Formats: sequence, C-alpha cells, structure tokens
Amino acid sequence: MSAINPLTAIAVVVATAATDAVYVMFTSAVVARKRLPAATWSSVWYLLSSFAVISYTENWVYVAFAAIGSWIGAFVSMTYLHRPGGGTPIGAAPE
Repeated sequence: MSAINPLTAIAVVVATAATDAVYVMFTSAVVARKRLPAATWSSVWYLLSSFAVISYTENWVYVAFAAIGSWIGAFVSMTYLHRPGGGTPIGAAPE
C-alpha cells in the first residue's frame, strides 16, 4: 500500500462533497420536473464523480476520504436547499 498523498486526499474530499451537492441539486430538479436543469446537473455529477473514482481506485484508503466528502456535500446542499425563512425549497414543485 502506498503512502497517502494529502493533496489527493483533500481533492477527493472536495470532489465528493461537490458530487453529493450536485446530486442533491439533480434530485431536486427531477422532483420539480425541470428537464434542462436535471440534465445539466446530471452531466456535472458524472464529471465530478469520475475524478473521485479515478483518484481512490489506486488506493482503497481514499474511499474514506470520499465518504467524508460525500457526507459534507449532502449536508451542505440540504442546508442550502432548506434554509429557514426562505420559503419554498429551491427546485421544489410549484404550488
């Protein structure tokens, strides 16, 4: 097993955080039945996830960094989508 590169570990955390945030935005667009935003978020999602997969497949330990980034991305994006006093969540279906 090779040594952990701190820059790669940080990059994996950031990439998976961004991937999860984009996934939440994609799901929100799908629920709101917005085709163009859903397609756009989907393509960004796959571009970001490819970096994380390529980075951690060389060393399984990076999977832990990917999990940390995934948690951060989902938490931050859900916080952004459901901020208090903001009315309807972003991407929610119109009433």
